[in-house]
Amino acid sequence: MPASILLVEDEALIRMMLVEMIEEAGHSVVAEAGDVKKGAALATNAEFDLAILDINVGGDTIEPIASAIAIRGKPFFFVSGYGSSGVPHAFRGTQVVRKPCLLSELQSAIETTLSQLRSNNLGPI
Repeated sequence: MPASILLVEDEALIRMMLVEMIEEAGHSVVAEAGDVKKGAALATNAEFDLAILDINVGGDTIEPIASAIAIRGKPFFFVSGYGSSGVPHAFRGTQVVRKPCLLSELQSAIETTLSQLRSNNLGPI
């Protein structure tokens, strides 16, 4: 089932590449941000099924955005060149896709996150 995705990534070219990959995987990016301020507003107010978050956004931590998404009960995972070593302490154990990533890796992370959501809710999104 296609998902609507919030994408927070500060590097414009990487963000464009991720949008293309997400769309190629059959999903849609319904909101995107390149900085923490806009990302925090979207995390709080936008309608989306899941979020994909860079860990380091313009030198700022993603933690406030991840916290806002978690409070809403929305699923998310990280994409990062740092791998799991950069994950904020409060979100250790959250899935991380290492950049640069292949379409298959991103698609797998999306599907895993969505299937966990469906299992927790015992139904479709």
